[in-house]
Amino acid sequence: MNELENVDHSYTAEIVRKGIHLSSLAIPVVYYFLSRSTALAILMPLTMAFLLSDISRLFFPAIGRFYEQVFGWLLRTHERLDRGRHLNGATYVLLSAVLCVWIFPKVIVITAFAILIISDSAAALVGRRFGNHPFLAKTLEGSSAFLATALIVVAVAPKIAYLSGEYMIGAAAALLGTLVEAAELGVDDNLSIPLSVGTALWLLYAAFLPTLDLYALDRLV
Repeated sequence: MNELENVDHSYTAEIVRKGIHLSSLAIPVVYYFLSRSTALAILMPLTMAFLLSDISRLFFPAIGRFYEQVFGWLLRTHERLDRGRHLNGATYVLLSAVLCVWIFPKVIVITAFAILIISDSAAALVGRRFGNHPFLAKTLEGSSAFLATALIVVAVAPKIAYLSGEYMIGAAAALLGTLVEAAELGVDDNLSIPLSVGTALWLLYAAFLPTLDLYALDRLV
């Protein structure tokens, strides 16, 4: 396989990975209609199953070889066994979902997690195909795609009272998420993005809209 074919194959694999990643958008969408306890009752066993599977491939060579034969082409470079022991992206997505649902009010979870799924995918696909200008550890093109799609998520995500201040708070959190994604902080993006966006939303609501009941959406179920 020549260099051009290798690049094309790599980008095709990235498209497939992000297509699978986008399916995780079902998590915030379905969570809108569920209580926190019900969501955790579904997510925790699913996360444990993925985590045990991932750990098994990392510590049992026979399982690891079989896993890479079947799914190796979908793994990111640093997730391969020859690069050390690293959990795969799907496991981190589920771990992140459990943490977000456990920690944050529902209105924050939906926005933060949707930004992870949509904006991280957009940044990866645009950045890898069109990225030419460095920005922190990524590219300006990819980060611009992240911010643009994150602002769209903020515009359409549910709010408490649909005040203009809520949209401004969401935009500020989206900008922070863009910087976190671009900075490569040494933590998997599937954890760092929703946790940083969620924390920013919570703190900004507390600072600028302290009278809003952030748990109003949770009580609708």
